[in-house]
Amino acid sequence: MTSRTAAARYARAALDVATKESADLEQLARELDEFITFFRQQPVLKGLMLNPAVPAPRKRAAMEQLAQRAGFTPIVSKLLILLADRDRLSLLEEIAAAYHDLLAERQNVIRAEVTSAEPLSTDRLHAIEQRLATMTGKRVSMTAKVDKDIIGGVVARVGSTVYDASIATQLKKIRDRLTT
Repeated sequence: MTSRTAAARYARAALDVATKESADLEQLARELDEFITFFRQQPVLKGLMLNPAVPAPRKRAAMEQLAQRAGFTPIVSKLLILLADRDRLSLLEEIAAAYHDLLAERQNVIRAEVTSAEPLSTDRLHAIEQRLATMTGKRVSMTAKVDKDIIGGVVARVGSTVYDASIATQLKKIRDRLTT
């Protein structure tokens, strides 16, 4: 089983348990992100917890104390302890990413990334977001970035679909037509 598959299973299980217990699904995501940030900021702790030479019972005991001190919800605490006990803490970032994806899917939200040559106004970003929502039939969570190489226009990535209305691409298409 690949790490991505294992991470997806842990994320699905966490979401299912949280749903069954009527827990705040977004709080669970925030707590996972908080722990990942904490973990990144503590390289010694991270090194010990990811070291295969450290016995799993020690990792479990340490994680029980960390989760208790952090005041995490029981679901997040149990997940972290389970990962420590099974020596699977290396999957934590992939689990959080998979959880975010599952949560977005459940909430009928799709992520989009819009790239433009210059920063777009708030009104223009809102108009693009509305257009993408109409096209996909879902709510859109959009991020914007700037890439001067596209010259002008926009490139929108929605899931695995790319809508490329950049001037750079249009110029390339014209060049290809003229040279063939």
